[in-house]
Amino acid sequence: MKALYFAWVRERIGIAEEELSPPAGVATLADLMAWLAARGENYAHAFENPQVIRTALDRVHAKHDAPFAGAREVAFFPPMTGG
Repeated sequence: MKALYFAWVRERIGIAEEELSPPAGVATLADLMAWLAARGENYAHAFENPQVIRTALDRVHAKHDAPFAGAREVAFFPPMTGG
């Protein structure tokens, strides 16, 4: 599954995208963010406040309790404002 990171999430992690292979037991987007946060200091910093991060599965907004099995792409981004 491809992970895409946008705005300050990308800046904190240091990459725009990567391929992920989470272990068994990581089933929801919340689980995935917790797993990512444990991968290193930059990920921990990016996901230190997961409730403010928005998520999408295959380009459709998804809640954190959504399972991601079968998704080809997951995106993480901060809240957006209009202007």
